[in-house]
Parts: sequence; structure tokens; C-alpha cells
Amino acid sequence: MDLQEFKTQVLPAKDKLYRLAVLMLHNKEEAEDMLQDVFLKLWTNRHKLHTYTSIEAFAMTVTKNMCLNKLKAGKVRKQIDIAGMELSSDEASPYQRSEVVDSLNKVQGLVAMLPEQQKLILHLREEEGCSFEEIEQITNLNINNIRVLLSRARKSIRDGFFKLENYEVG
Repeated sequence: MDLQEFKTQVLPAKDKLYRLAVLMLHNKEEAEDMLQDVFLKLWTNRHKLHTYTSIEAFAMTVTKNMCLNKLKAGKVRKQIDIAGMELSSDEASPYQRSEVVDSLNKVQGLVAMLPEQQKLILHLREEEGCSFEEIEQITNLNINNIRVLLSRARKSIRDGFFKLENYEVG
């Protein structure tokens, strides 16, 4: 694989890889560093990339594994940035915007409390739009397990949110 092929086949996955690294490391700077390390690893092993059916799925797997290694080493500074999220509705009142932001914070808190595997699968499916086959390649789980974990994650978030909402109302 030459530089041009690398640019056309690997670099388009940059945004997905970055979002995955941010999800796992909870720190934008650490995610940027991780992305550089991932691309360096992919570039040094570029002669092997043609053996994979989906280079993007392989790159996601490499990113996941490198992030897990960094987390195991305990060298990650935790940081969650909600300030970048913006509501762009001109019709919403300040009260409505406050309610939406509050609900968003609750859901993010519930997602953060999920087990890592459920959090990863939920992110890949909902945020990245990966198919079950792509998630299967990235996580090395079979499709039935992925469906079960995704269902449990969604149910946990839904039940937790309703529990929070009912508790505040009651």
C-alpha cells in the first residue's frame, strides 16, 4: 500500500476513530495522541492491510485495543466536555432549553455508568452507525451477543431515565 492508497482507504475513518478514542479515554487531548499512535501503527503495518476485508473495522479494532491498553496502564486523565453541545432551536424557551440540557446530562450520566462493553457497542451502533457485522469485527463478539448487549444498554438507560424522572416528580 502506497501513500495515496493509505490516504484514500484509511484516513477517511479519522473522525470515527477519534470519536471512539474520546468515548473510551474521556479526554480530547489523549484521544488526539491516541489517533496519531493508531495511524503510525497502521502506516508501519500498511503492507498487511490488504488482507483485511474492512480496513475501517480493523482500524477501529486497533484504536479500541490501544485505548484499552492505555486505560489498563492507568495513564489517562479523565475529562468530560459537555460545553461543546449546543441547542440550535430558535423556538425553544429558556425553560425548554434548560430541560433538554438537564435530560441530556442525565442520559450522559446513565451512559457513563454502563459497563464498558455495553458502552462501546452502544457508541458504535448509535453514534458511528456501524452495522452489526462491523461491530462483530471490531469487538470479536458474535452478532447475537451484540444484539443482547445493545438491548440491555438501551433498557438500562431507558429504565434509569424514567426512574430519575419519576423520582424528581414524586
